[in-house]
Amino acid sequence: MHVTMRRAWLIGFQLLICNYDTCNNYDRRCALSNHPLLWLQNAPYLCRKDGITLQCPHVKESSSLWENPYSATTSWKPCAERHEGIISDLPAENSTNGYVFIHAEGGLNQQRIAICNAVAVAKIMNVTLILPVLKQDQIWKDQTKFEDIFDVDHFIDYLKYDVRIVRDIPEWFTDKAELFTSIRRTVKNIPKYAPAQFYIDNVLPRVKEKKIMALKPFVDRLGYDNVPQEINRLRCRVNYHALKFLPEIENMADLLVSRMRNRTGSSNPFMALHLRFEKGMVGLSFCDFVGTRMEKALMAIYRMKEWPRRFKDGSHLWALALQKRKEGRCPLEPGEVAVMLRAMGYPKETQIYVASGQVYGGQNRMAPLRNMFPNLVTKEELAAKLELDGFRKHVTSLAALDFLVCLKSDVFVMTHGGNFAKLIIGHRRYMGHRLKSIKPDKGLMSKSLGDPYMGWSTFVEDVIVTHQTRTGLPEETFPNYDIWENPLTPCMCRT
Repeated sequence: MHVTMRRAWLIGFQLLICNYDTCNNYDRRCALSNHPLLWLQNAPYLCRKDGITLQCPHVKESSSLWENPYSATTSWKPCAERHEGIISDLPAENSTNGYVFIHAEGGLNQQRIAICNAVAVAKIMNVTLILPVLKQDQIWKDQTKFEDIFDVDHFIDYLKYDVRIVRDIPEWFTDKAELFTSIRRTVKNIPKYAPAQFYIDNVLPRVKEKKIMALKPFVDRLGYDNVPQEINRLRCRVNYHALKFLPEIENMADLLVSRMRNRTGSSNPFMALHLRFEKGMVGLSFCDFVGTRMEKALMAIYRMKEWPRRFKDGSHLWALALQKRKEGRCPLEPGEVAVMLRAMGYPKETQIYVASGQVYGGQNRMAPLRNMFPNLVTKEELAAKLELDGFRKHVTSLAALDFLVCLKSDVFVMTHGGNFAKLIIGHRRYMGHRLKSIKPDKGLMSKSLGDPYMGWSTFVEDVIVTHQTRTGLPEETFPNYDIWENPLTPCMCRT
């Protein structure tokens, strides 16, 4: 069975020869495709391939193609904003329990989460927060400062009733280097997803004693359902209201959105696609993908070099790859995304903005997607080089442009997990569940595309029915839920 599935997977996207004529009707040869001996020649669940061009049958557009049904999106409203005129419960400045300082590590979105958590932790302990430092990313070598990307004045002012925030280490603390290097000034034993009580019992006493303490590492160091609801609401207030990008970033993103909406000469909706298929993501996934023997050999060498403990001798990797694909834990390939979108009913004319790093396999890997959806562009294609030059000195600024365009798109489609996708989906839910955010069922895609007897009409029905509940609609939270992807209960109120 595994051999059959493997052949279906590896051969399927290379052949793609279920034939349809130019009018999108079935070719007569497809009438024979249900015969078990002919599936390799007429794989009916895939599409016709002309050179590098895929042609899938037409699927009727549904009324909810570009937005979620109105009736399903009107029961909740955002309610984490600051309320004017409230009396702050902050103590006097000279009554603070001390100061905390954090390094926000990782890329833009991981840093964003760390900043939200830092504000929440400062509130829990009733301490003053020193403006977080964005730690240099080891992959991009980016040295963006907080003020290079976010509006500091707005950040401090918006949260002034919740937490006291200062721009820099107090002047009376003269040995600033000690805060960065001394273990005496660092709390390092904070467990992942720690409850609020942990900070009160274990961190606050050290802050009171030393007056200023650094917390590191500070990635995912605060839980979700083990902290008070008002703390989770504060995190939403930071994420959705206090953290604003600089005006020049916001303005450039608005310009890109405007260009996407007017690419046809008149107003048109557009889709934003977050394509996670960079070399590092492909390697780290340890999944198997369509490719030549040379590509697979080079990927094996890359994995062995980067993740030697996971690679070992490589003998276990094929079984691992099969299991991960079956469980829907592999990134979708561009060709798979193309077939899925066509099955959902998106036509060839769909305008698609692609937020992505350098796709593994380059243009050859992108060809099935680009040829099925030719109106596919990146920010580099939408904007002149001169317009983007001012943002290139900080990679984080370029990531912020992608973030905002995806946030403001009519439809957002993710292809793999990660902080970027879950922050976008969560933010769009908070803005109103009418905005469609598609989270593909990769397990279904793997099962369907690996089934040699799956007909196109059955595939379409499965994709449409399964994804009716995966479009960013209201969804009740559950234990250990992720507040960034689903802010419903703590941060939204019933209408």
